[in-house]
Amino acid sequence: MSEACTALPASAAVAVIGAGAMGAGIAQVAALAGHPVWLHDLRPGAADTAIAGIRAQIDKLATKGRLTPERAAAACAALRAAGTLDDLRDAKLVVEAIVEDLEVKRALFTELEARLADDAILATNTSSISITAIGAALQRPERLVGLHFFNPAPLMPLVEVIAGRATDAAVADTVFATSAAWGKTPVRARSTPGFIVNRVARPFYAEGLRLLQEGVCDAATLDAVIRDAGGFRMGPCELMDLIGHDVNYAVTRSVFDAYYGDPRFAPSFVQLELVQAGHLGRKSGRGFYDYRDGAPKAEAATAGPQPRPWRIALNLGHPVGAALSKRMYASAAQPLQTLSSAADGRIATLDEHTAVFASDGRSATAIAAALGLPAVVTIDLMLDPATARRAAIGVSAHCSDVARDAVIGMLQSAGLAVSVLADSPGLAVLRTVAMLANEAFDAVHQQVCSLEAVDIAMRGGVNYPIGPVEWAQRIGLDRVLAALDHLHAHYGEPRYRASARLRHAVLASPRP
Repeated sequence: MSEACTALPASAAVAVIGAGAMGAGIAQVAALAGHPVWLHDLRPGAADTAIAGIRAQIDKLATKGRLTPERAAAACAALRAAGTLDDLRDAKLVVEAIVEDLEVKRALFTELEARLADDAILATNTSSISITAIGAALQRPERLVGLHFFNPAPLMPLVEVIAGRATDAAVADTVFATSAAWGKTPVRARSTPGFIVNRVARPFYAEGLRLLQEGVCDAATLDAVIRDAGGFRMGPCELMDLIGHDVNYAVTRSVFDAYYGDPRFAPSFVQLELVQAGHLGRKSGRGFYDYRDGAPKAEAATAGPQPRPWRIALNLGHPVGAALSKRMYASAAQPLQTLSSAADGRIATLDEHTAVFASDGRSATAIAAALGLPAVVTIDLMLDPATARRAAIGVSAHCSDVARDAVIGMLQSAGLAVSVLADSPGLAVLRTVAMLANEAFDAVHQQVCSLEAVDIAMRGGVNYPIGPVEWAQRIGLDRVLAALDHLHAHYGEPRYRASARLRHAVLASPRP
């Protein structure tokens, strides 16, 4: 790997094939980087229409002061429509952004190979098709590389640079350096199903769909918990509505099939039913949410106000206990106590009977049974318990409503909205984050990419608040492993098996 390699000079012509939203976005990025850019599309007039749209976007940026008038004018002048593939003969880099069909892509690159100079680089923006498979039809597959942008290409920083089995290292290096010169954040990946982002992100959707299928909560509550406790910009249901359930289901199905039916990537009947109903999300007016005019807005289930309990003994040695103590201090009408001992790891004890624990991948009922406690409430993982806006809780089977409400009152006195979920192993955020981290470690284990690349990719490609590897390290790799092992024990499914790389990382961690 050589991040110090040379990018294509700005004078080198770039061609983009496919004038849809993605192709147009890539053309805009290349033009703003100073390249002469050809845009080609088989649909009559599509390239000209796309160029007009790109120029309008560039003019808006200049009007807002984000571009100098000189740079905007140069970028607009650099864009040209190509009537045929013959117009692209002088291109040094061709980026394909057409339909996700292996045979169509192969046919296109075969035609390009016959027209372009031997030193021209061929790049595909595919999000799911093997680079190796596309290149197999070429005489010189070593000059084909994956260059996967994320939509909208002008705004999203990430670019996955994907090497197929035959890709020349110098070609990948040049594309990596060129992407960086264009202001993007490139990461390297090996050509495997889903590459980095579309593989590692599967649990974000899959665990949300599983929670809905099990009746743990409704869509609005799930999204609110993932956002307000987990710190994600969007919850899984609203994000799938935005992407389109037909698209998201197709990607999941593609990855599932490519991994020979590995249950980690199994599609969901919940999403399939939405697709079959034509409820595809925002673009169809209905998905998990109803976007039609006059439709009532779905609201998260949030507990009503409860009084703060008189006695709260907080474990200040636990990060959540310490954060709750600070959050409640300013409004404390009653003194807070501290636990003299919390060998079982509890966060708090209320009224001498109710024990509060951080979720560890077991249900509250399972924790109560294991420890012989009458009433247990679990609190879901929070990205930052000092600043989170919401907490999700699970309540053990024999916990009274009075004890549950006391915990709700405690959390509300710390300024947290509270959502009560059905008692479920891992609740929502911990379960999701543990599975994301597991998939990240497994991608590294299978030599798809580096640990650093996973976090860069998930922050830059899907806007995660922090990378899954960093998150796992922050909360403790041993806690993530324990959560996965508890989930695996509860469900008995290989879906929740821990990655060998994660288990090794825990064993290799320094011991106190």
